[in-house]
Amino acid sequence: MEFCRPPGDNGGVPEASPNSPYLTFDRDTWSQLAASTPLPFGEADIARIRSLGDVISLDEVQQIYRPLSGLLNLHAHASAYLHDVRGMFLGDATARTPYVIGIAGSVAVGKSTVARLLVELLARWPDTPRVELLTTDGFLWPNAELERRGLMDRKGFPESYDRVSLLRCLAQVKSGEPLVEAPRYSHLRYDIVPGEKTIIRQPDILVVEGLNVLQAARTAGGEATELVVSDFFDFSIYLDAAEPDVRQWYLDRFRTLRATAFQRPESYFHRYASMPEADALAYADQVWQTINRPNLEQNIEPTSLRASLVLTKGADHRVTQVRLRRV
Repeated sequence: MEFCRPPGDNGGVPEASPNSPYLTFDRDTWSQLAASTPLPFGEADIARIRSLGDVISLDEVQQIYRPLSGLLNLHAHASAYLHDVRGMFLGDATARTPYVIGIAGSVAVGKSTVARLLVELLARWPDTPRVELLTTDGFLWPNAELERRGLMDRKGFPESYDRVSLLRCLAQVKSGEPLVEAPRYSHLRYDIVPGEKTIIRQPDILVVEGLNVLQAARTAGGEATELVVSDFFDFSIYLDAAEPDVRQWYLDRFRTLRATAFQRPESYFHRYASMPEADALAYADQVWQTINRPNLEQNIEPTSLRASLVLTKGADHRVTQVRLRRV
């Protein structure tokens, strides 16, 4: 596979600060890499994968996510090559396991849309035709268990997840299990769906999306004391944006949901559909200020430093900067 270099000094790639582990690209420089990734993608594809309330354009896909898919495909291809040559060295014919990509970031920052978009794009590369998605929402404790533990007001915080089951699931994926089951979460019901499962069938690439997937291990005396989700990642992406912008996106999404999903009687938030809009938005803002913002500041945002790549979004949802960890 050959990738042409974009025009400009140093092949269009900026120099990194000597004290930074990242190469930093502005939007224009990064978008020049799109010439390397001639994948077809249209408005119908965008409409199919966009999450409710998320703003993403075909221009954004072409300039930001199409080049990113090419980079990720190269990484996955290199990992497969390393597996093959190591297998020859060891005399081990074991099949390679899925290449795992983690996507982290705040509530309402656009993780779900980016995850589905990358699944769609990566599956179009001939080296990685089988790409699947796993969201960590399925590993939240059921609402009844959160109530029992006094954690309903901390839903989305690290302690609200069944971490052992999530780690077991990823360990099975990375050990080459042919079928791996994961619980299924319903955003409509705001709860785990009893008896329903997501099945992972040995994909070439698995995309894992969630709030806290880049959490570091707790330490004792400077030594890591536990296995963490990111230990199973081959590459990780953090979606970054200014907190006031994400708060506004959250309120905008809540307003849209009031007119759509919340109208359904089975929706957990059905009562907010008929509430005066000002009261409903005041409730949403209280949730942001007391749950989502503290979780972002205390648990999510600090993990951005552990990502392989950071996408920084502006107030208009467009990516303004890309930071790629050097190798």
